[in-house]
Amino acid sequence: MTRSEPAKALEHIRVLDLTRVRAGPTCCRVLADFGADVIKVEAPPGVDRNEGMSGPRHGYDMLNLHRNKRSLSLNLRTPQGRDLFLELVRTADVVVENYRPDVKDRLGIGYDALRAVNPRIILASISGYGQTGPYRERAGFDQIAQGMGGLMSVTGLPGQGPVRAGIAVADSASGLYAAIGILVALSERDRSGEGQWVQTSLLESQIALMDFQAARYLVEGEVPQPAGNDHPYSTPMGVMATADGHLNIGVGGDGQWRSFCRAIEREDLADAPEYATQEQRFRNRPTLKPLLEEVFRTRKTADWLARLEEEGVPAGPIYRMDEVFADPQVGHLGIAVPCEHPARGAMRLVGQPVGLSRTPARIERPAPDAGEHTAEVLGAIGLSPADVAALKAQGIV
Repeated sequence: MTRSEPAKALEHIRVLDLTRVRAGPTCCRVLADFGADVIKVEAPPGVDRNEGMSGPRHGYDMLNLHRNKRSLSLNLRTPQGRDLFLELVRTADVVVENYRPDVKDRLGIGYDALRAVNPRIILASISGYGQTGPYRERAGFDQIAQGMGGLMSVTGLPGQGPVRAGIAVADSASGLYAAIGILVALSERDRSGEGQWVQTSLLESQIALMDFQAARYLVEGEVPQPAGNDHPYSTPMGVMATADGHLNIGVGGDGQWRSFCRAIEREDLADAPEYATQEQRFRNRPTLKPLLEEVFRTRKTADWLARLEEEGVPAGPIYRMDEVFADPQVGHLGIAVPCEHPARGAMRLVGQPVGLSRTPARIERPAPDAGEHTAEVLGAIGLSPADVAALKAQGIV
């Protein structure tokens, strides 16, 4: 008997994706990977002055962000384009946008306008600083949010000055938080029958990601400082240089400390009163750390990893990206997902890190070319090929 493909978790959901760059596309990618019909609404060529901010159409970033989506070309700055968009809203479940807060109202597609057409619609808005407040109309960028949200103040080596993270932390987080908000709103709509407006921002998301460091200030009044590669309050936990590279170690409690001392063949340290407890080890880190650094430089990384694993001490290598995807556990997890693209051929993309036993995420189609599905999408609301051709001649699609 032929086994059917598993159902898609969100195949009953239609999303109109007005987003660009990273935060909004990240949100819509989550929904698309779990089966939602995501229609990426893009301006016709020459209309958007910031076109190309995510790099080449067939570049790695666009291909990774926009897989599993369809593309509709539509000029929302024209009355006809706006009317067509509102017609699509009638049968949609979700609209996602990451304009500055004033833009959607100028275009006539703010929440009130959408709700008037479809009371069940969920609008998800991602902005730099929030939909209201003194900074609402500022353009938001990831690095600015990293700075304002506190991340750069605790990143880097002591005395080095602020350092940005190597990835777009605030962008990606706000996209994920928006996806969570959408899923909550969809669940609530099952009971109430009504949509709602979901809002998040790069600034809020970055502050939320500060988590214990933010709570450290709010609850205790302590302003966290950069700790480099050391854990802010636990030791030994951080990076150690070895004879041929580096590794990470994580000693989380007194039991692990004794196992760690056995692994490095320094059981005398386990009984030393100045290192006997977590609190004492942290207080005496300035003397403990150079002592451990001297020990770790005597052997190669692979040797240390094997010895630490034997004793059950958490440790791991520090990989470059090529080494990440060569690791057998990473290969087993299957997070590098194969995909075929008509222009790029066979390639791999970054899969979703969440597994579902019955309705898993899938990458079924590559990122679309701009406007690739315009006739298909507009045909579904009654426009003929001749109608679409006429709209194209007028610069509306």
